[in-house]
Amino acid sequence: MPIATPEVYAEMLDRAKAGKFAYPAINVTSSQTLHAALRGFAEAQSDGIIQISTGGAEFLGGQYNKDMVTGAVALAEFAHIVAAKYDITVALHTDHCPKDKLDGYVRPLLEVSAERVARGENPLFQSHMWDGSAETLADNLSIAQELLAKAHAAKIILEVEITPTGGEEDGVSHEINDELYTTVDDAIRTAEALGLGEKGRYLLAASFGNVHGVYKPGNVVLRPELLKDLQAGVAEKFGQASPFDFVFHGGSGSTAEEIATALENGVVKMNLDTDTQYAFTRPVVDHVFRNYDGVLKVDGEVGTKSTYDPRTWGKLAEAGMAKRVTEACEALRSTGTKLK
Repeated sequence: MPIATPEVYAEMLDRAKAGKFAYPAINVTSSQTLHAALRGFAEAQSDGIIQISTGGAEFLGGQYNKDMVTGAVALAEFAHIVAAKYDITVALHTDHCPKDKLDGYVRPLLEVSAERVARGENPLFQSHMWDGSAETLADNLSIAQELLAKAHAAKIILEVEITPTGGEEDGVSHEINDELYTTVDDAIRTAEALGLGEKGRYLLAASFGNVHGVYKPGNVVLRPELLKDLQAGVAEKFGQASPFDFVFHGGSGSTAEEIATALENGVVKMNLDTDTQYAFTRPVVDHVFRNYDGVLKVDGEVGTKSTYDPRTWGKLAEAGMAKRVTEACEALRSTGTKLK
């Protein structure tokens, strides 16, 4: 099955953690970027994660009414059909959802999957993210408890972000400062509130200086070795070795050494959006610059239909983004690890 079942998704994450590799989680905003992600995974012979943010879902819902749930459901249903042509397995995930968008995004999507499961089907999405990083930790974890119970009932994994990631992602922003580092106490409070699997499985987006977007060297100080401290602190208190499945947010532009350290310390998923956006758009710009008189009707001419045909530059965009996905698989050690 090209879209992972709940059991297969759990197996994917377990294999990644045991093998010290991670899956690239690629944000998509269209059927074309979906195909680019699938193609990149297939060319790398890697399974992967495809995700839709609130802004991506709103865009997918169309600019007439910008309905996030419609956009997310439509692309997920589309993915269930087209992914069958790729010889890899992918999980579908929803990215960053802050408190003010829960009722218009994650909670309705959880209901969609709950209804599917009640009919004996698999959930539409395999995981959802609750981004409570703008809330107090107490409020964040209280909402996470509610969402984890619903997700668990629908055979879905929840991702939680317990402390801020710097930069901006779909309207959720945090300053780049010393608060971008999760403490052992934060991790212990998370384990106390959400358990360590017995209340439902969750992925943990802890902060170790992560920043969304790409910044010049020296602007961001990543400390992926902090994840080892979080694992050890919670393991000491609860007696469960390496208790967390970590997510690496703000991964675009990270060094090979930083990624390697994160993988060694329990990261099983790394988000990529900024780099893949650029990889998709760059070939389009190149095409326009090289074919200016063809894509535009200049000085009364008629242009060249074959150059402004969206399929012409769309194929270039897909190839550019797919190549960046294969590079991510290589960096995260997932190349050649597919289940099939």
